[in-house]
Amino acid sequence: MQRIQIKYTKGEEVKFISHRDLMRVFQRAIRRAELPMAYSQGFNPHMKISWGQALKVGATSEGEPATLQIDGWIKPAELMAKLNKTLPQGIAILEANLV
Repeated sequence: MQRIQIKYTKGEEVKFISHRDLMRVFQRAIRRAELPMAYSQGFNPHMKISWGQALKVGATSEGEPATLQIDGWIKPAELMAKLNKTLPQGIAILEANLV
C-alpha cells in the first residue's frame, strides 16, 4: 500500500462547487483514470482519501492538499498525468509526492 500526497487547484470555473461535490468529482476522475485505489472495509466501501480543510463555496485556491491511499504501486508523476487527463476544466493536480 502506498500513500501519495497531491496538491490541486480549484479555479474560477468550479468555484461554486461545494466540498462534497468536489470530492465526488475526484472520485469519478479516479475511477475513469482506473487508478488502483485502496478502499475501506465493510458494508459500504469508500476510497481512502484524506482531504485538507474545506473551502467555502465561491472561493478559489492554488494549492489544496489531499492524500490518496493506493493499493499497489504507481509513480506519482504517472498518477498526476492520469488524473489531469480526466479532471474537468478548473481543477488540476500541481504536485504529487510519496508520503
